[in-house]
Amino acid sequence: QVQFVESGGGLVQPGGSLRLSCVASGRDFSIYTMGWYRQAPGKQRELVATSTSIGITTYAESVKGRFTISRGSARGNARNMLYLQMNGLKAEDTAVYYCNKVPPDQVYWGQGTQVTVSS
Repeated sequence: QVQFVESGGGLVQPGGSLRLSCVASGRDFSIYTMGWYRQAPGKQRELVATSTSIGITTYAESVKGRFTISRGSARGNARNMLYLQMNGLKAEDTAVYYCNKVPPDQVYWGQGTQVTVSS
């Protein structure tokens, strides 16, 4: 069964950093484009970063230069790992962050991990 488990969120002050992790299971996700999404209160879920199977990355304008998406190595269990390094966090980055395929498997959204940026 496909499952996404996100972790690494928390409360951080503006300008701080967090590293999010995602474990995907139930399929070999190394062959898919994967992405990090986020949903802020009262807003629709948005795609913030993607990584193709060969490591080509894209970013939403709002996070470009501050966030870095990466994937685990292509072998073993690490091939289903996804990371998001977030630096220079701003209040507007506050949201629940999710990982999924791009385009997403709509049935299999995980619980997400809460990121709160506040002083």
